[in-house]
Order: sequence, then C-alpha cells, then structure tokens
Amino acid sequence: MQDNSGPSLDVLDTGGTATGAAAAAQAAIAKGDSLILGPLTSPETASVAPIARRAGIPVLAFTNDTSQSQPGVWPLGISPNQQIRRLVAAAQAQGKSQFAALLPDSEFGQAMATALTKATETGGLQPANVKMHPPGMASINTAARALSDYADRRGPIEAKIKAARALGTPEGRREAQELAKTSIPPAPFNVLLLADTGEALQEIAAVLPYYDINRSAVQIIGPSLWAGPSSGSGAFSGAWYAAPDSSMRTNLERDYAAKYNAPPPTLADLAYDAASVAKVAVGSRGSDIAILTQPGGFIGTDGWFMLQPDGQVKRGLAVFKVEPGGPELIDPAPQSAAAPGV
Repeated sequence: MQDNSGPSLDVLDTGGTATGAAAAAQAAIAKGDSLILGPLTSPETASVAPIARRAGIPVLAFTNDTSQSQPGVWPLGISPNQQIRRLVAAAQAQGKSQFAALLPDSEFGQAMATALTKATETGGLQPANVKMHPPGMASINTAARALSDYADRRGPIEAKIKAARALGTPEGRREAQELAKTSIPPAPFNVLLLADTGEALQEIAAVLPYYDINRSAVQIIGPSLWAGPSSGSGAFSGAWYAAPDSSMRTNLERDYAAKYNAPPPTLADLAYDAASVAKVAVGSRGSDIAILTQPGGFIGTDGWFMLQPDGQVKRGLAVFKVEPGGPELIDPAPQSAAAPGV
C-alpha cells in the first residue's frame, strides 16, 4: 500500500533466486538506498547479507530462518523459536515442567526440536525427550511407544498377570483379571509438542491413547499452522499453539481490501511492518541501527516485536486453544521484552 508520508521505495525483483537477490542488493546499494526490505527466502537472505553488511546497510528479511540472523540482518518471519519459547513459558505458568516431542523427521520438525531444546534449557528445565518419526503409521507407532516409555510402564503389570495365570488356579485367574484393570503409571512428561498436520496428525491422535498418554494430564502444544482448520488440529481439541493476535491485523485488512478488493496475504504483514520500521529509521543517518534496535521495539501488524543487536527478533505472541468452534485466546500477547516467553 502506498504511504506518501514514508520514504520512497525502489522495488527490485530478485527472480526468486539467490543470484537474483544478490544482484538486486547490489543495485539497491548503487542507487544509494539505506535499508533493504526483503528478500523472501533463506537462500536469498544468505546471498544478500554479506553484500549489505559490507555496505553498512541493514536488512529486514522476510524469511523465518533464524540461522540467517546476524548483526544488521533480521529475519522477520514468525519462527519456531518464537512460538516454542512462548508455549514453554505458558506451560510453566501452569506448573508443567516435563516436556517431550513427537515430531516429523523433516526440516520443520528438526527446527521445532531445536527450538524446544533451547527453550527448556533457557527455562532451567530438564532436557526434553524428543522422538522423530518418518512418514507412515508404523513409524509413528514405534516412536510414540518409545517416547511414552510404554514397555517399562506396562511391563511390571504384565509380569504379575503372567505369574498369576501361571498358577493355574481360579484365584490366579481372578487375580490376573483384576491386574488387567490396573492403571499403569503416567507418561514421563506432562507437555507434548507435535508438529504434524493432516493425515499424520490424525494418526498420532489415534496412537496416543493406545499407549496410555492421558490427554487430561498431558498438555498438547503445536505450531501456529494449527490455526487453520485444514491442518487437522481439530483432532486435538484443547491443544495450544502460539501465534499473533489476529485483532492486531484489522487495520491492514481494512486498508488492503479497500485498495485491492481482496484480503491481504500473510506475507503482507511482514512487508507492511518492515515498511513501518523503515519509516522510523530512514533519515536518521549514522544512527539507523540504534533506532532499529531500540529497547521499546515496535508495534506491528502481528503485534509487538523487537530487533536485537545480534539479528534475533523477539515477538510477543498470544497463546490460543484449539476448540471445535474455533480458536480460543487463552493468554494475550505480551507487549514488552520483559514478559515471559518473549
């Protein structure tokens, strides 16, 4: 959207490639531009970063790959790290401290696993037990059984049943029947992180009860992808995910629809916020970085965020609960860096 009060923009096409992004960055520097908004992807950001840093030009990239974070380069996309930090803090506030994860063996699953490991370490918690699974019900079943420690939880009871039956007496048979009704000890965790969607998530929902993972005792948490009904998150009513508070997006939706007669795509949030930051920073030659990394941060379309000197981005995300009638906000988005989970 055009904002005549803001700085002028040079719109340069990267062609969706790292080479194209590097060429666009070089062209921007040659034009005398003082801030780069974008590029979109992690490979493009990696190619732009050294060029921009040599020229002393900050980059507000649209990727959510935090490995691209470095002084002067900020990935603005909502990352697994931001989501998991928020969820871990929310679970801790509910008195929960034992974390585990059953995750797809994919790039996204690995990112979620790394984020959980970091968040539990930062929170002073015991290390999370993480199991990865390849695609398929058999792999999910194997990983869930191992994660739940089912053999050790059920094993002693099965041994007693076997011994009672071996007596070969009516009393032994009755004892075996009673033992079969015995509840096994709880799972060795009270928070479980999942990251699958669709059919795989449905399969996990079917497997967990089989291994006596009690949903009333174990809080399920997952990615912001679960905000959409098509994700399959309805299989886990009561599960939590962290995401921006959609009420913050109202003005963007209104203005965008008025101009383009269509709802704004998700990427518009990042572009709009980057342009808003640019409006504040550009024109303060020699102090751009100090303004970009101001301790108070910024209020954007997706809520409060702060650019840190090392390139990391802190965000204030809300926590939602999956409900049959739609997501329920259960913990509002923080508005400062001092809040837990930011």
